[in-house]
Amino acid sequence: MPAYHHGNLRATLLEAAERSLREHGAEQLSLRELAREAGVSHAAPRRHFADRQALLDALAETGFARLDTELRAALATAGADFPVRLHAVSAAYLRFATEDAALLDVMYAGKHRADRVAEAAAAPFGLLNDVIKDGQKHGAIAPGDPHRPGVLLLATLQGIAALTNGRLVIPELLDGILEAAVEQFLAGQRTDGQRTSG
Repeated sequence: MPAYHHGNLRATLLEAAERSLREHGAEQLSLRELAREAGVSHAAPRRHFADRQALLDALAETGFARLDTELRAALATAGADFPVRLHAVSAAYLRFATEDAALLDVMYAGKHRADRVAEAAAAPFGLLNDVIKDGQKHGAIAPGDPHRPGVLLLATLQGIAALTNGRLVIPELLDGILEAAVEQFLAGQRTDGQRTSG
């Protein structure tokens, strides 16, 4: 049982909540159980989270912040070549989505669109939008509204993650599937660009 020191209960509860998410899913998440695990009274978590939904919102907020950090770290080491950068950010997203599937579900659940969560989500999605704009600038992605190819890319990655998390794709095949998906995405964008300019 982790020691509770004044000032770190919120962080302790969030760490315990993430562990519980990974092991049991969001349905089993309980403030009372987290308090027991942290070794504090049942009322203590309410000082930080008014209710279970507030805890889910906080998990979503920290999840989006971590996703943003991981995407930025992937881009920072990817170099200047756009296809390499696109693959790096896609791989980082897919890694997060398969290693923290339950957390991603909480992040995307529509019922917790608290302002803080929406603000936290803006960072990684803004970064993905910037990647798409960079591809447009380099001629690798068709010109126009970057939202359309951005949604297509995200839907592709999310679909691969869902198949992997549902054990319909074995993890050993993930790298090859991702590489093919990025190649197909870029090929489709070149085709769209030719249609636009033709």
